[in-house]
Amino acid sequence: MKAFLLAAGHGTRLRPLTDNLPKCLVPIRGIPILDIWLQLCRRAAITDLFVNLNAHAASVRTALRHHKNGLKIRLSEEQILLGSAGTLRANRDWVTSDSEFWVLYSDVLTTFELSKMMAFHRSRRPAATIGLYQVKDPSRCGVVLFDSQRVVREFEEKPVHPKSNWVFSGLLIATPELLDAIPPQSPVDLGFHVLPKLAGRMLAYPISDYLLDIGTMENYHTAQTTWPGIPG
Repeated sequence: MKAFLLAAGHGTRLRPLTDNLPKCLVPIRGIPILDIWLQLCRRAAITDLFVNLNAHAASVRTALRHHKNGLKIRLSEEQILLGSAGTLRANRDWVTSDSEFWVLYSDVLTTFELSKMMAFHRSRRPAATIGLYQVKDPSRCGVVLFDSQRVVREFEEKPVHPKSNWVFSGLLIATPELLDAIPPQSPVDLGFHVLPKLAGRMLAYPISDYLLDIGTMENYHTAQTTWPGIPG
């Protein structure tokens, strides 16, 4: 099983932490979030990991050199950011023979067992399956409406007037059908340019486990006191 771990963001909202440190290496109770993701990937039987880099790329290369622990890791440094969907399109050859693969946002902190969502996806075989969670302020997120069969009916990125508080978690199972939906522009974003086009062909997987986007200093500080660690 393969996974893209999107880690090329500048982390501007986490400054000054990210002035000299990439966002994926900020520590959560003393452990870099990248190390947490490596553990989650191994638990989910992910064997091959693609990590895109930009800011402080050398620091990430050094960190991964010593912490692969059996994972095959491919690193790709983006001199100009391609966007979340642009990274997938530019590296489509890496998953050319795969019927499904993970897309994971590295600034998401979670205890969720990824294999549960994969089992659900394989039982239905949609164009994509997106993990969802509920937030108080959905206007900053990708907002999702889904029906009783968990089919996504609407996806709107950062709406002014959200229709739901169920939002995209940053955990996604993608397929070649999703790749085909990526437009040729650059940069190109999953939330703005791709996922809305898959309404009706995409499934929702609500997540009740611990999940926190640590892209802001407020959430980063919250993580230091609430993160329970990955169950043994």
